[in-house]
Parts: sequence; C-alpha cells; structure tokens
Amino acid sequence: MRSLDQLKVKLFADGADIAEMLKMHALPYIRGLTTNPTLMRNAGIANYRSFAKDVLAQINDKPVCFEVLADDFAEMERQAMEIAGWADNVFVKIPITTTKRETCRTLIKRLSERQVKLNVTAIMTLAQVREIVASLNPSIPSYVSVFAGRIADTGIDPAPLMRQAVDMLKTNTKAELVWASSREVLNIFQADAAGCHVITVTNDILKKLSIVGYDLNEYSLDTVKMFYNDAQRSGFTL
Repeated sequence: MRSLDQLKVKLFADGADIAEMLKMHALPYIRGLTTNPTLMRNAGIANYRSFAKDVLAQINDKPVCFEVLADDFAEMERQAMEIAGWADNVFVKIPITTTKRETCRTLIKRLSERQVKLNVTAIMTLAQVREIVASLNPSIPSYVSVFAGRIADTGIDPAPLMRQAVDMLKTNTKAELVWASSREVLNIFQADAAGCHVITVTNDILKKLSIVGYDLNEYSLDTVKMFYNDAQRSGFTL
C-alpha cells in the first residue's frame, strides 16, 4: 500500500460543520471542500446563503462546492448563477437529473457555456458520465462526481467503473473525476489506483488517517485491550 504522501488523488473534505471545515481547510493535504443539503440539514444549518458566505469569507484559496436547491431548470439556473457569483473558488453542484428523472444535460451545457464552474453530482453509471463529459465546456474547470460509495452499497465493485470513467474524461482535460460518497479509508487508495483526480472524504474517515500504515499486530492488541477495558468499566460478570 502506498503512503499518503505518495498518493496523486486529491482529498476534499466533505461536511457542513463550519468549525470542522476550517480545521480541514488548514490541513495542507486537504485540497478542497464540499457540502450538500443533507449534510447541512444534519448540522442544523438554518440559512444556506449566510452559511455559505461565512465559509467563503474564511476559505478563499481552495475549491468549495455548494449545491443548488431547486428541482426545475429555470430556478436551478438562477440559483447556480447566484452561487457562482459568491466567490471565484466556488464550484456549483448540479445533480445529474431532477427528481422527475429529467436529465440536467441541457442545463449543465448552458451553465458551462456561461463559464460557471460545475460539480455534476449523483452520477452512478457510465452512460451518465458520457452524457456529462459531452456537455461540459472543455475550457472551464469542472468536477464529475461519481458516487462510488453508493454504488458499492448495492454490492457492485465501483473500481472498474471508475477506471473507465477516468478514460472517458481524457477528452476534457479541465474535467476531473471525483470518487464521491466514500465509506472507508481504503477508498482513498482505491480511488488513487483507479486514477481518480479527487475523492471526497467525511471527517469521520479523515480522522482515521493517523493509523494508515499502522502495524496490524499492534492494532490487534489495541483492539483486545479496548474490549477488555470496556468489559471492566461496564462491570460485567459471568
């Protein structure tokens, strides 16, 4: 296994707690940040615009991705243009489809032609990757986020799909493939091996990076000690 400093894949911190986002931003190996409405709801965010502008007032040197909230194309476009205007380091997250299964391809093409930096999200098939790559402006930076973790949740190994997606993006040198919805530290190394440009990682996974390369015999002993100590503290008897 390669060490963290040997990896080519860029780590983006995924979260919505502003204090944690600032901690992650300060780490040199965190190359960008992302969030989404679900994470923000779970974090108790009440005002999207105020939250985003607070983040951007303090983070202006790394990409930050914010998602539109609407489900119809006209309002999605209006929101995308507003979000794009918040800061130069903003990438606007646009879902691959609406909730009605309507492809967002035309909207993505139009926004990209208007020089909006996009992060196309919730992608799970190679057909969707192909559709989006053909719609993106090759002169504007963009992210193509394939939800590899959710693909894996269905019992399908996402690694072969991600390798094929990497090849598809070679026609657009400004587009970067994101291994999204990661589930464990191993995904970082899988994303790197597949040639992905970026992986989004939540704080609970990032906190495990300190044990990358840890001796497994020592880890085994640590685990035994944890179980023993918890049994003692619980006062269990047989």
